[in-house]
Amino acid sequence: MKKLGMINRDIAASLASFGHTDLLVIGDCGLPIPKGVPCIDLSFRIGEPSFLTVLEAILEDFQVEAAFIAREITEGNREVETGILDQIEAGYISHEELKEQSKQAKLIIRTGEATPYANIILRSGVIF
Repeated sequence: MKKLGMINRDIAASLASFGHTDLLVIGDCGLPIPKGVPCIDLSFRIGEPSFLTVLEAILEDFQVEAAFIAREITEGNREVETGILDQIEAGYISHEELKEQSKQAKLIIRTGEATPYANIILRSGVIF
């Protein structure tokens, strides 16, 4: 049995399969899931688990080279934007571009978050 880190077996196995530059998306409960992109759905009721809780847990186990959030978050969800930027440096892209790039994701993790623009693309880095 795993003792530390991500204990969700589906997420742990998926993260172990990532290579350099693969994309991981963590999304709110409203983010469209593109056809053909695997999705691990953690939502169990509105707001739970929260986007920031899931992001924090992922960042403990996942090497990030770059991160991208929707620029609309600045006007639409300052609280989540601040929570993201407290954990990781992120670049801004349009929400439409974020949805388009999510089609290239190796995995999407769906949270129960029900606030606008609570989505992030994480580009996998290397640990050396």
